[in-house]
Amino acid sequence: MSWNVDGVRITRVVEHVMPFTIDFFAEAAPADVAAEPWLVPDFVDSHGRYLMSFHTFVIEAGDRRIVVDTCTGNSKDRPLIPEFDHQHRPFLEDLAAAGFAPDTVDTVVCTHLHVDHVGWNTHLVHGKWVPTFPRASYLFGAADIDYWARSEDPLHAIAFADSVQPVIDAGLVEPVASDTRLTAEVHLRTTPGHTPGHLSVWIGDHCVITGDALHHPIQCRHPDWTARGDVDPDAARATRKDLLSAAAAANALVLGTHFAGTSAGRVLRTGDGYRFAPETPY
Repeated sequence: MSWNVDGVRITRVVEHVMPFTIDFFAEAAPADVAAEPWLVPDFVDSHGRYLMSFHTFVIEAGDRRIVVDTCTGNSKDRPLIPEFDHQHRPFLEDLAAAGFAPDTVDTVVCTHLHVDHVGWNTHLVHGKWVPTFPRASYLFGAADIDYWARSEDPLHAIAFADSVQPVIDAGLVEPVASDTRLTAEVHLRTTPGHTPGHLSVWIGDHCVITGDALHHPIQCRHPDWTARGDVDPDAARATRKDLLSAAAAANALVLGTHFAGTSAGRVLRTGDGYRFAPETPY
């Protein structure tokens, strides 16, 4: 599935999709989800659970190939989440089939360093975690590197050890401390809250890859809802509202990093806030 925006091509490669219960957002109630029947079946399943997609977006801008987020990975020790634990999914084969063999990638951007955004940074070779994209520069938020390097979180600390530290040790990482332009069309914006160094990726002013500033389309209607893993919920709310305002004002194509279905749509203003309007590729 691909989109073309201002001469830039963006392709989605899905690793997997899984449901999450209503309490993924602390303030949500079943009635809130039931009030949005349009969410079924792409974004909510028949049991009223949120559908979350784990996928990569590959940006082709000129001759540069930029991978945004690397999902959960294979063979990783993730006992707290069975769907992430010691998996054997054909993600690299699917990436290559889409035309993006790992050694053709120039840049990897991780919007943040949570377990489900860094997994394919590395893969296991003869018992050692080695960079999956050997030619690429890996761009991580500087504040995220600092925060997670010191963390003892039982889920994300092990992900840092097997999926982040090896690419740091290989000398492939470029920390991002402020808004950064990668090409004439592609730039990173710091969008802290979910994590301290969270980044979103903009293609001009007409397309944004959200990272976890938005987890699910229902947050367009409820931007005050906080998600599991928000390090600073108040900052996450402020960031989300700023992103929604900018996307609506620009009529930007919004590519949700965890949005299922087509993963794409527009943020439209309503009398009392915003709503998400899904859109098929063009």
